[in-house]
This record gives sequence, structure tokens and C-alpha cells, in this order.
Amino acid sequence: MEANTRGTGRLPAAFLTPGSSSFMDFLSDHQPELLPGKRTLPPVQGVIEAPHGTTIVAVTFPGGVVLAGDRRATMGNVIAQRDIEKVFPADEHSAVGIAGTAGLAVEMVKLFQLELEHFEKVEGAQLSLEGKANRLSTMIRSNLGMAMQGLAVVPLFAGYDLDREKGRIFSYDVTGGRSEEHNFAATGSGSVFARGAMKKLFRDDLTEEEATTLVVQALYDAADDDSATGGPDVARRIYPIITVITDEGFRRLSEQEASELSRAVLQRRLEEPDGPRAALL
Repeated sequence: MEANTRGTGRLPAAFLTPGSSSFMDFLSDHQPELLPGKRTLPPVQGVIEAPHGTTIVAVTFPGGVVLAGDRRATMGNVIAQRDIEKVFPADEHSAVGIAGTAGLAVEMVKLFQLELEHFEKVEGAQLSLEGKANRLSTMIRSNLGMAMQGLAVVPLFAGYDLDREKGRIFSYDVTGGRSEEHNFAATGSGSVFARGAMKKLFRDDLTEEEATTLVVQALYDAADDDSATGGPDVARRIYPIITVITDEGFRRLSEQEASELSRAVLQRRLEEPDGPRAALL
């Protein structure tokens, strides 16, 4: 929505009228057609083919949470993109990993970022992590019409709860239903395999380094059994996106750090190709 001031030199009344601290409510009142869920799609038969993002994983550790995703986007049986980014900061202490229709998911994340920033500017305080999770649930629910046509978005939301002083993870379904996950979570086409790996390797006393190694291992296992999930690609230097959120805020691991973690996991698999006989961590 643009504030065109060329005619009168003043902001439109919509920008000057006190209202909700929700940016989505503001758009709904003044330009609802800009909301993704309010758009009218042309009539189609069958499911719309569009690039889809796949596996996202998250794991908590004492002091924070790790959120990571592979880099592959698929369209049917075709690899649509090998280096897509699926994990984004929502604000200073939270992040979103996207699975589902890639274009809509990225647009939803950008709107979610704006929603949190708008609230903070209007209210002069940050939303609680619980409040952020609820706002994202509302946004997913507004996309239900497109989800029924095959354009679903199913994110994973993680962050550091400043009130409870710990990392937390929230998963969603296409209707906006929200569930808090404990210890670890996964979403996307490879989530079953990733969850199995995390279930075996998770411990309550993981260090940050061990937690980042665990998510790379989980993504490797997902890629091993799910063709839509991309594993570490050493030849093209494409590695998972790995983010860490603690009381100090959001941090994305550098390409060098992601490379070293991925190579360590690959080396261990070369030594034990049928899988580790003992815990990797």
C-alpha cells in the first residue's frame, strides 16, 4: 500500500486514523486486495503446479533453538531450484521456516515480518512469542482458499521466549491450526525421515554445536529417502541454511560454518555408510 502525497502533499486519512496494531487488519480495512488470501484465482482444473519448498527442521537446546532447512524446491518430479532460501528471521528473537508453495510462502513471511514490526512501532513493545505464533496462525488461516486449490503454506515457527527463557517451536496445518512441539519438529515432504533421525539423536543437554550438527544429520537422512529434499551439495557448494536463536537474538550460520558441519556429517557417513552404530553427538 502506497501513501501517494503528490496531489495534496498530505498523507491519506487511512494513515492518520488510530486503529489496530495489526498491519493485516489495516490492509483488510483499506486495501484488502493486497492480502494474499483475498486474491481471486482464475478458474483451474486440478492442482496448480508451482515450485514447492520441502523439509524444515527445528530442535531446542538449553539456551535456545536451532531452525534449519534444505535448499531444494521442486515442481512435480522436476527440481525447480537448487539453492532456494527457506528460513527467514521474523524479528530479533524468532524465525520462520517455509514448506509448501514457495512463492506464497515467501510473501507470507514478508507480511509476517511487517506485521511484527508494525505492532512494535504502534505499541512500543514486542509481541510475546505466544502472540507471534498466534498472528502467524491467523495469516495461514486466511490462505485456506488457496490451500484448497493446492497452494498450501505450512511453516515452522521457532524463537526464544524471553519470558520463559527458553527456545520454543510451533508447527501448523493448512487451516492455521497451531501446535507447540517439544524438543524437536519437522515439516515438509521429508519430515518423517528427519523426525526419525532427531528422535534417535536428541538429548536434553545438547550444546549449540551439537544441536546444529543434529539438524544437518536430520536433513541428510531426509534427503537420503525423499527425492524432494536436497542434501548438502559439495560440488555446487550448496549447504543447508542453519539459524540459531538465543537470548542474544537471531543468528544465521555463515556458509563456511554450514560447509564444515555438512562435510563432517558426510565424512562420518562415508566411514559408516549404513548409518552410525552409536549416537553421532
